[in-house]
Amino acid sequence: MSTGNRIYRIIISGGGTGGHIYPAIAIANAWMAAHPSSEILFVGAEGKMEMQKVPEAGYPIEGLTIAGLQRSLTLKNLNFPLKVWKSVKRSNEILKRFQPNLAVGVGGYASGPLLFAAQRQGIPSVIQEQNSYAGLTNKLLAKNAKAICVAYPAMERFFPGDRIHYTGNPVRSDILQLEGKAIKARDAFGLDGRRKTILVLGGSLGARTINEAVAASMAAWESNGYQVVWQTGRFYFNEMNERVDRSGLKHIHPMEFIREMDLAYSVADIVVSRAGALSVSELSLVGKPVIFIPSPNVAEDHQTKNAETCVSAGAAWMLKDREAISNLGEVLEKLANDTDECQRLGENLLKMGKPQAANEIVAVMEKWIQ
Repeated sequence: MSTGNRIYRIIISGGGTGGHIYPAIAIANAWMAAHPSSEILFVGAEGKMEMQKVPEAGYPIEGLTIAGLQRSLTLKNLNFPLKVWKSVKRSNEILKRFQPNLAVGVGGYASGPLLFAAQRQGIPSVIQEQNSYAGLTNKLLAKNAKAICVAYPAMERFFPGDRIHYTGNPVRSDILQLEGKAIKARDAFGLDGRRKTILVLGGSLGARTINEAVAASMAAWESNGYQVVWQTGRFYFNEMNERVDRSGLKHIHPMEFIREMDLAYSVADIVVSRAGALSVSELSLVGKPVIFIPSPNVAEDHQTKNAETCVSAGAAWMLKDREAISNLGEVLEKLANDTDECQRLGENLLKMGKPQAANEIVAVMEKWIQ
């Protein structure tokens, strides 16, 4: 399809975490680069981080009152059917007003009601599934979707094989260019150029287990010649920062949130990370040795399945959440002292990368747009 001046209207729904939001924004950016006269509207869940992050990226967003079904028995679940009904009703109103040519669902609470309403109105829909294990909502929506863009091979067990496109997950474009950024990174994070750097990522909200594991290991790491760039998440930053202050350690650098992820990746020798879809996709383009500690608190345990896909390809190590606090220090030292294994993991992880994911998804969208 040409990149002419036709005015296409695209609606993109989903969010809840950075793992849904940043790929959605990357898709929007790639679409606008190809079709600059288009209009894009996001639909998210009220109170979730997309309501802030999407406007920061320059796109309008409307919110639904939808929330997730709690896995434990709780009174909050009594409101769930009402919230779904209200969100579908609101989605219908948004669709009738905006009149999109195509609806894209990226997962997260808002994705279900919006795509369900779009499909019932006959608007073509495309699903982007970020994980190696498909969520229930996407499995249901896939029955009436025109195409499903996936980040992992062998997804036929979840979706109709003739509609699957193996595109990978879109990531922020600055991560694709890391050459020559290490010196700038050392200045930005206050690092010592003679020490190996451990990068610790607990996801956009942080992770209690990973933070406790780092706190338990940080003194030994520093004495053995390492330094740590440590994204704690905002819930844990004050506590972890105080613990570092009390310890007197000089080469442990806790941060609430790392905005310049390209700099952090460029300077890392080893990465410790949750195994959310976005993290795995970014790290597969960075090609550094990784120890994944999957979160056990996610639907269908999809982070463990994401990590296992990398481990089975010889592209990462994995440590179970319940073993992390007692074992991370020792496991990391073992990996750091095995130069050949570090190189093998990085090379194999790079083979899993899909740097053109956003453009490939745009090509699928172009095929189905009205």
